[in-house]
Amino acid sequence: MLKGRHLIEPENLTIQEIDEICSLAEQIIVDPVSFQDVCRGKILAALFFEPSTRTRLSFEAAMLRLGGTVEGFADASSSSTSKGESLADTIRVVSSYADIIAMRNPKEGAALLASKYSNCPIINAGDGGHFHPTQTLTDLLTIRALRGTFENQTIGFCGDLKFGRTVHSLTQAMCRYPKNKFVFISPKELKIPEYMIENILKPNKIEYTEAERLEDVIGDLDILYMTRVQKERFFNEQDYIRLKDSYILDAEKMKLAKKDMIVLHPLPRVNEIQPEVDDDPRAAYFKQVKYGMYVRMALIAKLTGAL
Repeated sequence: MLKGRHLIEPENLTIQEIDEICSLAEQIIVDPVSFQDVCRGKILAALFFEPSTRTRLSFEAAMLRLGGTVEGFADASSSSTSKGESLADTIRVVSSYADIIAMRNPKEGAALLASKYSNCPIINAGDGGHFHPTQTLTDLLTIRALRGTFENQTIGFCGDLKFGRTVHSLTQAMCRYPKNKFVFISPKELKIPEYMIENILKPNKIEYTEAERLEDVIGDLDILYMTRVQKERFFNEQDYIRLKDSYILDAEKMKLAKKDMIVLHPLPRVNEIQPEVDDDPRAAYFKQVKYGMYVRMALIAKLTGAL
């Protein structure tokens, strides 16, 4: 039963619950009209203390397509936190008005803190470098739709693996399914954090390799997950400038890949995927965006008890 639950990190959901959410999302994709009034009278509060376009609009579109309404803000400066109000008080107030809250905050642990003071379900829409569970659900639904299974996949993560919360969350999620292998492709400065290796991969005896050149490993992959080097995660702009163009996927590199490999990206991209790749049938990142709206529709419906 998902009604009234918070979603702070992917581990909050069992494999069975992930399957339930993905199955409902697939039903919505097939017959959206049947779901257009299930959240009639319910309110989503979208609290975005950090800039976002795709995630915020995806949540808002999801609630509106379910027949509900949306309130909130897209910038911390337009909230009372700019006057010094604590996050706890903001959540106490907003949860008095709303039926569900989607919150993005640049501080790690902010969503967990919010869940302790909220009278309604909190969905973590990103808390700093920690978790982004609805992006993980988006990625999982895309993989299931295009690869047919969550099992026996070789998944390559490329780019910023140190600060990329989407990488950490999807790795953690895919480790729960059998026979998956991981290839981590990054410069040394942006490699997968040691805690991911020591706390998740090694204890679960997950097969993984690390590489510095995409060309060397792209032919082994079933899924290539590209990420941008995130300027906002750097304290030193010189480090960002030096590393931002480390990995660029283009048509030449795609020639080395399997015919049925899929390319994912959480977006926004900068120049890590060249526009010439967009027309390749293996490029799935814009399909991924739409799957994100549908999986958020399913999640909102479940957590509010509408379905």
